[in-house]
This record gives sequence, C-alpha cells and structure tokens, in this order.
Amino acid sequence: MGSAAEADGWAPIAGRLFGLLLLSAEPKCLDDIADELGVSKASVSIDARNLLERGILERVCRAGDRRDFYTLADDFCAAIIQQRLRRWRGLQRLASEARLQAPSHAPRVKQRVAQLDEFHQFMIERVSSAIADWDVLRGATPARSAPARSSTPRRTQAAKPRKRNPRV
Repeated sequence: MGSAAEADGWAPIAGRLFGLLLLSAEPKCLDDIADELGVSKASVSIDARNLLERGILERVCRAGDRRDFYTLADDFCAAIIQQRLRRWRGLQRLASEARLQAPSHAPRVKQRVAQLDEFHQFMIERVSSAIADWDVLRGATPARSAPARSSTPRRTQAAKPRKRNPRV
C-alpha cells in the first residue's frame, strides 16, 4: 500500500500510515502507529497532520485519554481523488497559460500544449462529475472541489473537549 501511495506522490511513511489505518478496525494513537510502522513518532506526526489537512484522516478523541487517535475519514476515497484533481488543475492552468504565450512556437509544440490543456480540462470535468455522482450515490454532501478540508478535527460524540498543554 505504501509503495502505491508513494508512486502517487505521497511520502513513504504517509503511504504506510494510510495502509495501516485502512486495515485497522479501530483508531490508533501516534505511539501505536510509530511502533507498528517501526518509525519515529515525529515522522508519523508530520505525515498524519499532512493527511489530516487533506481530508484523508480524521483525528478522534477517546474519553479519559489525552492522546489523539487517527482513523481514515469516511470519505477518504473522494479526498484522495480531490487531491489528484488539485494537481491536475494546476497543470491545466500552466498548460492554458503556455497556450496563450505560444504563438511563436512551432505548430507541433502548439499542438502538444493544446492537447495537454484540453486533456486535463476534459479529465477534470469528468472526474469532478464522477465524484458528484458518487456523493449522490452515498447520500453524502458533495465533496469539496479545490480547497482542502479544514484541519479542524472532527470529534466523536463520546469525546470530551480537553485542555491542550501550552508547551506543545
């Protein structure tokens, strides 16, 4: 799982973290994740925060436990595809700008840039439509488009707000 995620541009530990949580029935704390992956807690913390900001993970609390626990977000598949769409939109914008600045380029270059622009625009529209269809099928609210989900954690109903250590 980690290798597939790494091929998609994820950090190796992020891919391994995703794979671990995909196969875990219960949320896991950073200490347990680090132990199971055989890496430092700091590395896990950085990648967990990154996946949390992208809407792939959720942070949950357990009553009576001060530690944060992590699990995959309910809509992690759509969040992963939204991440890809953001990259495609960036590439499509560059291709569109290059297309406007390419009048002096050879016809073959203009054709390539136009194809890159048109292909990405086509794929963005189709995949965005597929995500919207998926949301309707699941009865979910529509997935976010360009901006990532807020990093504000969603708390479980059983969780109580806890005080943060100001030194952390």
